[in-house]
Amino acid sequence: MELIINTFGASLSRDLEAFVISNGDGKQRIPVSNVKSIQIGRGVQVTSDAIMLAIENEVEMYFNDRAGTPLGCVWSTRYGSISTIRKGQLAFTFQHDALTWIKEVICQKIENQQALLLMLSSEDSTLLQKNRKAISRLEDYRIKISQLDGAIVSDVAPSLRGWEGQASKIYFEALNIFLPEQLRFNTRSQRPALDVVNAFLNYGYGILYGRIESALIKAGIDPYIGVLHRDDYNRPVLVYDVIEIYRVWVDYVVYNLASQNIITEDFYSVRNDGSYWLEALGRRILIQSLNDYMDEIVCINGNQRSRATQIKLYCQRLAQTFKHI
Repeated sequence: MELIINTFGASLSRDLEAFVISNGDGKQRIPVSNVKSIQIGRGVQVTSDAIMLAIENEVEMYFNDRAGTPLGCVWSTRYGSISTIRKGQLAFTFQHDALTWIKEVICQKIENQQALLLMLSSEDSTLLQKNRKAISRLEDYRIKISQLDGAIVSDVAPSLRGWEGQASKIYFEALNIFLPEQLRFNTRSQRPALDVVNAFLNYGYGILYGRIESALIKAGIDPYIGVLHRDDYNRPVLVYDVIEIYRVWVDYVVYNLASQNIITEDFYSVRNDGSYWLEALGRRILIQSLNDYMDEIVCINGNQRSRATQIKLYCQRLAQTFKHI
């Protein structure tokens, strides 16, 4: 179970070997054995005893901003074979293998985007024609990226970033036309979101950032040593690399919520600057939907495991790659 506590005025404390969540609706006691991670939002009080309980049981605790993006975290010092893996990880970033890896990551991202677009249906033949054209254009970029070559990542990084960015633009333009008309957006906006769908996407990505950073740390990998994203100072840039494989999971959940026409004004608020922010109801619906999706057992590469477990296993395999450099 992943605890996400983001109600203003809520508190997290400890009762023996359990966490206690208190808010206006009462108290809930959850045994620590049932908890894998904890996400803390603004305005939540956390006792030192609760933090110590999390550390003692290797339950990572993340502190997030209002958009759901992790600002800091607390975790056990027992995670991973840090020294050995980090040395190999640093050496890996300057090898040709790193270029091969990041190309595979971006190509997988584009394939995932194509798969989601292929799932979309409509009785409007014009929409379907635009969708087929978008999928074809994505394939063009996937092939260009797969064929790109150089000695190390920095040799071709501008082309990689440019083509990946163009592919993402094509993808979101295609996804957008299948949304209910009142929820369609003009452009993909990040910080801040300029519409409610992008607010949902940003918050969902924030949750995913935390899960991937946690999986990397537990595998002994330094999330601050990136491959393609390597110029951002003091940021967990490897998370930005790895997340590309899994972004489509958030896209799928958000698209489903939007297509069900259940999003109302109670889900979000709009500030004076025109930015959109999810309110408690919107966050709760998204978090529950994303958690259910991540916990669903699926077959990936012949293995029946939850999507959350797939992330953990991928990071463990990546750690083994670094360890044997």
